[in-house]
Amino acid sequence: MQSSSLSHTKYFAMKRMMDVLGAGAGVVLLFPLFIVVALLIKLEDPKGPVFFRQTRVGKNGAEFSMYKFRSMVSNAEELLAELLAKNETTGAMFKMKNDPRVTRIGRFIRKTSIDELPQLWNVLKGEMSLVGPRPPLPREVAEYTEYDKLRLLATPGCTGLWQVSGRSNIGFKEMVELDLRYIRERSIRMDCRLIVKTVLVMFGSKGAY
Repeated sequence: MQSSSLSHTKYFAMKRMMDVLGAGAGVVLLFPLFIVVALLIKLEDPKGPVFFRQTRVGKNGAEFSMYKFRSMVSNAEELLAELLAKNETTGAMFKMKNDPRVTRIGRFIRKTSIDELPQLWNVLKGEMSLVGPRPPLPREVAEYTEYDKLRLLATPGCTGLWQVSGRSNIGFKEMVELDLRYIRERSIRMDCRLIVKTVLVMFGSKGAY
């Protein structure tokens, strides 16, 4: 039992170090891309913000503000109620392949997952990890069963098993099972493997919308 506890402590210490180094390097190396994307977003919609901030639920149910590049029209949240009946996934999530709220530049940055890159700031703040379960919305958590809430035992991540296994093509129940599998089996080796797979998925642009 003590050996297992020490192993977990070592893993979390190494994981945090990997998060800080990886996110820090990512911000520095990708800064020119951030500038280009910000300019394109402003050119398409000068009055809208570059970044989209949204409340998400993190480890043990703690809420935080997650950052993305804005890929939708400025009033996307207000328009959501009109589209809920067209939800194309199951359970406590909303996904729509041809969402009319998505802008032209938004389609590209969502397809390539570039819109997710500002989450590196959340990683540096310790609210997210490079690898972990997808951080859900409060309205999604409100619909969770006690079993579903087990996925909140881990720090949410920029990528994870769900993200590299089909993303939008996978239903809610399958996502929960993938997240719980990650929590049971997580290791530094597994995290590194998932990060590499994420890069390959980004270039393949499959399963994201």
